[in-house]
Amino acid sequence: MAKIQKRTLRGGNMLNPTPVVMVSCGNTLDEYNIITIAWTGTVNSDPPMCSISIRPERHSYDIIKRNGAFVINLVDRKLAPCADWCGVRSGKKFNKFMETGLTPIRATAVCAPMIEESPVNLECKVTQVIPLGSHDLFLAEIVAVHVNGRLFSPKTDAINLQKADLVVYSHGHYYTLGNIIGKFGFSVEKK
Repeated sequence: MAKIQKRTLRGGNMLNPTPVVMVSCGNTLDEYNIITIAWTGTVNSDPPMCSISIRPERHSYDIIKRNGAFVINLVDRKLAPCADWCGVRSGKKFNKFMETGLTPIRATAVCAPMIEESPVNLECKVTQVIPLGSHDLFLAEIVAVHVNGRLFSPKTDAINLQKADLVVYSHGHYYTLGNIIGKFGFSVEKK
């Protein structure tokens, strides 16, 4: 086998792709905001927990810290332009729900609104804020999940996220997910 040539770079964020998410926050209509987040992820199964990282100077930072809640709204192909716009415009200058035409709807367990057009919404309660450097990490428990009914298989009632046409982000570009190449455990499955 030929030796693979690798180049060494300085330490950096190369964990790609990342999910494209719009995080909605605020307790009242006049406070509602949407921030596009690149640094988000799953951190625990039981209880279900996730994290988002936000720069303290961002408009949504104080809103989320004060209210202790946010909603992660997954982004599909149709929502990609809205997610991009919300990522380059500040909630200090724009009402992002009005500007994008997105619909805020009441969450069931937190004060932050959900984005109705999103295929999947995760309601999150902040449990801890950890300063990291350029960003602070908001650790949160996922207290409710809402999934668009069209994503459920009528035969098995299982969620088919492939139908959601979700978007990921990698090095300045947006991509949709590709073809299924296997399922969990396929490498050890008996033929």
